[in-house]
Amino acid sequence: MIDHVQSTKLPNGIAILTEHMPGLRSITAGIWVRRGSRHESPELNGICHFIEHSVFKGTSRRTARDIAIESDRLGGQLDAYTTHEMTGFAIKVADTDLAGAFDLLADVLANPSFAQIDLEREQRVILEEMKMVEDTPDELLGELFNAAYFPDQPLGRPIEGTQETVSYFDQETTLKFHAREFCPGNLVVAAAGNVDHSQLVDLVNRAFPCSNGLPHPVTHAAPFPAAPILIEQKKELEQAHLIIATPWPTARCVERYAASLLGSIIGGSASSRLWQKIREERGLAYSVGAGGTTFSDIGVFTVYAGTSPEQLDEVVDLSLAELRRIVRESVTEEEMSVAKEQAISSILLGLESSSARAGTLARQEIIHGRRISPDEIISRLQSVTRDEVQHVAQTFFNTESLALGALGNLNGFRVDRSRLEI
Repeated sequence: MIDHVQSTKLPNGIAILTEHMPGLRSITAGIWVRRGSRHESPELNGICHFIEHSVFKGTSRRTARDIAIESDRLGGQLDAYTTHEMTGFAIKVADTDLAGAFDLLADVLANPSFAQIDLEREQRVILEEMKMVEDTPDELLGELFNAAYFPDQPLGRPIEGTQETVSYFDQETTLKFHAREFCPGNLVVAAAGNVDHSQLVDLVNRAFPCSNGLPHPVTHAAPFPAAPILIEQKKELEQAHLIIATPWPTARCVERYAASLLGSIIGGSASSRLWQKIREERGLAYSVGAGGTTFSDIGVFTVYAGTSPEQLDEVVDLSLAELRRIVRESVTEEEMSVAKEQAISSILLGLESSSARAGTLARQEIIHGRRISPDEIISRLQSVTRDEVQHVAQTFFNTESLALGALGNLNGFRVDRSRLEI
């Protein structure tokens, strides 16, 4: 397929990437920051997420209401999010509105006022967001388990921070972190759709004229996962929620292609082993599956399920049995064929979305430092062998590194290391 991707690196460090999509009359444009929750100190846990919220409260040129009205006039498809490794701001508009849309986005990101009264209001909003997690059992288990899996490490801290840390973010603290970490050298600008690369470069140059954009260096130790067995009682829950986890290939590791297929075969679709065994054959769960989460320097594979407390032991045993089986026996040709076709179809369908393509450009720049074309990804997936898939299972599924977390009305539920033997 023809590649319509262009890239430019400005003297101030900003990377600009565009992908022209013929036939569209829309553009998704965004600014991504090479900073997320793993780049925060313990006392500043949650400040990237806090800034992601607070930049929309007003700038030197626009009030919060101005931002909302202008966004609505442009179509209203403005999105922002924070992950462990990046913070993103994107907007989808008609191609005739790119200049106005990017001016809005750049102003919000580069010139937030961070008025103290607005920060205090946003603190209350985020504290309510934290309460939502407390009321959502699968998310709550995820945060509790993550903290135990990466103890006293940035990847183990919640992206939204804690009540103690967020309450500490005043104007001085927020302005200082924003100036240091949301600088031009940490920015990636990406757009996809009916976009002209030279026009976007001009818009970026006008919005970020300052040449002093060198990022503040951030160093952190390589994450070291523990292998916890975490049993949390929450008697008011109707269901028991389960996580089984192991280390996994990183986002940069060549084994990630075989790993993605393995995850799909185990629990990534309706035809997967866990879905068929636990839901279809035995009716033990409505929600069940598995998949990998990859970071730049580590990955985590998780099996997850929600079931009645009295069925939890059976779900655990069935899940472990599938991990053991895939270590000992190669996956079938049919499973490989289905997993590959599913992965390739997902890639091809994603090519129809300007939002997906702009986000992919930014993530590849931040994680890999280069463009990885759909053709290259498809070729890599097609070349994966059954032996390579089994090798990933044999490398990462082992008793010593296996971890388990459960949340619910779990009286009598017990797990020891011997039960997790692979």
